[in-house]
Amino acid sequence: MNGQSTFARVSQPLTLIPLAPVLLVQAWRTARRTPRLDPAAGDEHGFARAAGTGGQGPAYRVVVIGESTAVGVGASRHAEALPGFLAEALRDRLRRGVAWSVSGESGATARRVATGLVPPPGDDRTDLVVLAVGINDLIRRRPLRRWAADLADLLGVLRGRYAGATLVVAGMPPVHRFPAVPQPLRLVLGARARAMDRIMRDTARAAGAVHAPMDEAMARDRALFAADGFHPSPAGYRAWAEGLARAAVPAGAAR
Repeated sequence: MNGQSTFARVSQPLTLIPLAPVLLVQAWRTARRTPRLDPAAGDEHGFARAAGTGGQGPAYRVVVIGESTAVGVGASRHAEALPGFLAEALRDRLRRGVAWSVSGESGATARRVATGLVPPPGDDRTDLVVLAVGINDLIRRRPLRRWAADLADLLGVLRGRYAGATLVVAGMPPVHRFPAVPQPLRLVLGARARAMDRIMRDTARAAGAVHAPMDEAMARDRALFAADGFHPSPAGYRAWAEGLARAAVPAGAAR
């Protein structure tokens, strides 16, 4: 998600509604006031070691792919962002060591991920792929039909590249509660995000993937947002990762 141009793009289609002047001003002010945060630093791969002697079997391997939340904008290190916390949550559920890696780009759309950010599979089998996309398609006003097609294409790429892996599609965040976005702009974006999430759910189901909706309660806690009021803080990434781990490995399904 990219700073000032982000919200400038949001404003353009809103000129067709009566609140357009208010929304235009809000979009401009939000763009100016929202600080731009860098992606997480450090290695783009790591390992969550099983505690003591309880870990059994080979390492469980997870790849996180997508936009700014995949690459940890709002956190200083990947270990304190989605990949690291997801690995820890999976380790605790599976009682196995978990190897993680991440591939993504701040500002990436579903189409950009499909055409340039999906890494080739390694020598070892990948067990889980987690996809985090959608906000930039929302911001860029991607028509819903094209969003559905782009997402279906991306899931097809992931299925072809990571045959046999569990595929989890992270649901759209509750944009209507983002503290960085004022009302009524927040309401307009939130309604669009919910429509995109319904498409995401149906497209994931058709591809044999798991759609993992984000818990809306997370957005009520300001401590779970980074300084920009838009991305998760480390605490937000931890809470989100725990929900994704539950979706990927339901209770009783630990291997």
